[in-house]
Amino acid sequence: MTRPAIDVDYTVLDCPDPAALAGFYRKVLGWELVRAEGDWAVLQGPGDLRLAFQLAPDFVPVRWPAEGVKVHLDFVVDDMDAAERWVLGAGAELVEGGENHPTFRVYRDPVGHHFCLCVRD
Repeated sequence: MTRPAIDVDYTVLDCPDPAALAGFYRKVLGWELVRAEGDWAVLQGPGDLRLAFQLAPDFVPVRWPAEGVKVHLDFVVDDMDAAERWVLGAGAELVEGGENHPTFRVYRDPVGHHFCLCVRD
């Protein structure tokens, strides 16, 4: 059997306010907001990369890593300290610093999703 065409379309984050969370990631990543309609917002990145935000009124964040974070985003950076200042200024919270992991740091976005800044290889 030949594998049918199956591609990744969006990475979707559930949240209580899609437009607000899209605004945070728009500031962090510099991606273009291409759709914002009540319960759905989409950022367009380079190429086919898209990050979407879906209304989930009962969204409850989990704690890193104790409550079993199942998925998180990794962003690569050239200058860890400058990138950290940028994401903190945008509203992120540092969860785990680089003292034990010099190549990455863990953050929480304004609604509680986790993401990492990772030193580019």
